[in-house]
Amino acid sequence: MLQVALAEARTGLAEGGIPIGGALFTREGELLGSGHNRRVQEDDASIHGETDAFRRAGRRRHYGDTVMVTTLSPCWYCSGLVRQFNIGAVVIGEATNFHGGHDWLAEHGVEVLVLEDEDCREMLAQFIRDFPQLWHEDIGL
Repeated sequence: MLQVALAEARTGLAEGGIPIGGALFTREGELLGSGHNRRVQEDDASIHGETDAFRRAGRRRHYGDTVMVTTLSPCWYCSGLVRQFNIGAVVIGEATNFHGGHDWLAEHGVEVLVLEDEDCREMLAQFIRDFPQLWHEDIGL
């Protein structure tokens, strides 16, 4: 599942955007939707990797049986999305470059798995080195 989110992050990077990808799956592994951070490409601060994946997944009656997979620990905005719609689990590629709201999610009953994947970590670390101002804009610094 992480490979889908990672491919989305690579697409975002190739488009000149911030390399963060997300994908929403059922617990059985069916892909519902995937996307990537498109803040730069669309000039829209609300299009994060997780929100793009969520939007592309379409409407569901409930989300408790879904898993949000993201290449990076979700920011507070995306953590709020997970809580608002009661997404049952979050799989995180890495939380070294940015430690978002995943502890809060776990405290509120969301199953959280942090993988610390080297590909996710190095891609974003390189991006931060190359484009620090854009990264700081994205995380609100």
